[in-house]
Amino acid sequence: MLIEFTVKNYRSIKEEQTLSLVKNKDEKRNGFAPDIPQSIALTSSAVIYGANAAGKSNLIDALAFMDNMVRKSATSKQQGDKIQVTPFLFDAKTTQESSEFELVFISEGVKFQYGFSLDKEKVLEEWLIAYPKGRPQEWFSRIYNAKNNKSEYKFGNHLSGQKQVWKNATRNNALFLSTAIQLNSEQLQPIFNWFQSKFLIINSSEISPNFTLEHCDTNNHKELILQFLQSVNIEIHNIEIKKEQFDPSHLPRDMPTSVKEIYINKLTGKEVIKEVKSIHKTQNGDLVSLDLEEESEGTQKFFSLSGLWLEALRKGYVIVIDELHNSLHPKLVKHLVELFHNVKTNPNNAQLIFTTHDTSILNQYVFTRDQIWFCEKDESQATIVYPLTDFSPRKGRDNLEQRYMSGRYGGIPFIKEFELIKEA
Repeated sequence: MLIEFTVKNYRSIKEEQTLSLVKNKDEKRNGFAPDIPQSIALTSSAVIYGANAAGKSNLIDALAFMDNMVRKSATSKQQGDKIQVTPFLFDAKTTQESSEFELVFISEGVKFQYGFSLDKEKVLEEWLIAYPKGRPQEWFSRIYNAKNNKSEYKFGNHLSGQKQVWKNATRNNALFLSTAIQLNSEQLQPIFNWFQSKFLIINSSEISPNFTLEHCDTNNHKELILQFLQSVNIEIHNIEIKKEQFDPSHLPRDMPTSVKEIYINKLTGKEVIKEVKSIHKTQNGDLVSLDLEEESEGTQKFFSLSGLWLEALRKGYVIVIDELHNSLHPKLVKHLVELFHNVKTNPNNAQLIFTTHDTSILNQYVFTRDQIWFCEKDESQATIVYPLTDFSPRKGRDNLEQRYMSGRYGGIPFIKEFELIKEA
């Protein structure tokens, strides 16, 4: 479960910005109270609006950057490799300063506060605070000392294990958390597990049907997916998948050699999907077979999401998705979101964070006021992130879509008059 995310000096984000899923005390719907000491209510979803180039995708990308550093910094880099981080570039000062990331989340019944700051060369700070009994315990902190070109560590009494070994093995461009996990820290495993297994970040344009197709290999899961599709009037009667042994000669000729090697190492000796057919039943009971790629873009998108959506709701994932509305009818977007708001379909408190330009759902009683967020750029071209609650809208009385589109809450494009220059 995600409580809040804070980022500073990353891409279009200059000053510290925070996205919070803490529920407003005045709102009762679309939330839950985690089963932890001194629990606070959280929202089941958060929607982010904003003009094109306002920084919505950069906020999602900041989450993805943090996730990637945690999961891969200890294994995917060598000493001396650059860290692929981009600070705010429209200020000479911030280009020389570090970027900072922090997440507050709950994993395996414990609240954690974990973060780090870094530049392109090294990790400058890293910290972890745990709240196993509702009170803070500083498990470790790390600060780079420029005088001796080393990181200085402080370990709390509550962190057990081979701390000195993990410290000595941590490179300047890697996280201590990631390194300790590679060296078998059991106590830190729940934190890493949350990033690896419970936290999913997706770009809508890159969604593929593969995850759903994997679930179609299991009859029970396939039946559930078909029911899910049919519940929104996508009348696919069956899905047929044909597989074959992986053959390296079928890879595209123009694929880079390094990429080919990855596929060959991963897939040699395994079966891969050769063909996917969607089966439809006519009024006369006849079966008609189509290639999945022949279905409409909306059907393909919903099919691709269905396996992921059902798995997230079943296991309590946190899903972050950029531009959920792409290729989907507003009613389908509304339906997908409301599944997270219903305790019957979301028994394990999964959460959804997404960006969209679909304003129609603002006035359909889908969200409470504390779930709606905006991105806007200020005069310095820096992204500002803020909630609807900053404007104190009247509960159930204000037309949120109309007020947003009129510019009352910001986060919309400002369109100037434009004329074509006549050719001489």
